[in-house]
Amino acid sequence: MRTVIAGGHGQIALRLERLLAARGDEPAGIIRRPEQAQDLLDAGAQPLLLDLEATDPDTLAELLEGADAVVFAAGAGPGSGADRKTSVDRDAAVLLADAAELAGVRRYLMVSSMGAHATADYPADPVFEAYLRAKGAADDAIRAQGALDWTILRPGRLTDGPGTGLVRLAPSTGRGDVDRADVAAVLAELLRAPATAGHTLELLAGDTPVAEAVAAVG
Repeated sequence: MRTVIAGGHGQIALRLERLLAARGDEPAGIIRRPEQAQDLLDAGAQPLLLDLEATDPDTLAELLEGADAVVFAAGAGPGSGADRKTSVDRDAAVLLADAAELAGVRRYLMVSSMGAHATADYPADPVFEAYLRAKGAADDAIRAQGALDWTILRPGRLTDGPGTGLVRLAPSTGRGDVDRADVAAVLAELLRAPATAGHTLELLAGDTPVAEAVAAVG
């Protein structure tokens, strides 16, 4: 299975690439800077060089030819302003959806965020509010793509432990934490679980093994 991951050098993406390569899949990651390529190669993934903020659906679709699935794991990152939340967290996610449709790739996994909503209200932090709104608007646009078998994953607050392999995955979970390693493990399992298409799921640390949690969806 060939999977192209937007934001291929991100912390979740690199973990996902290692998992996919280890099980014999063919991961590829879209990166913006050439110096990131070696990290992807070390993870067992093919680096694909493209700036998602400076391209168009046709050009991106060429990179997706032959893929079985795409994953949006890109993000403007900490320290970026509200404008880049829009251009990356919203617009690049929609761009990937449009390109996937052009390339005939139906399976689309979206790494969103707990609390994402197009009209999110978070006056204490205008940039974080812009992030939640961008993610929410992207989720809405992806749900409207009739040609895609989408699954939207909304993790809680991300942590950097080794992962436990035990999660809580449901349409609504409440607030909490989840390790990036467990997010990657859930994404890997979702890729081979077509019955999860059409679901928006929240994800926290929990007590259910990843494979069982994904199998229970639907």
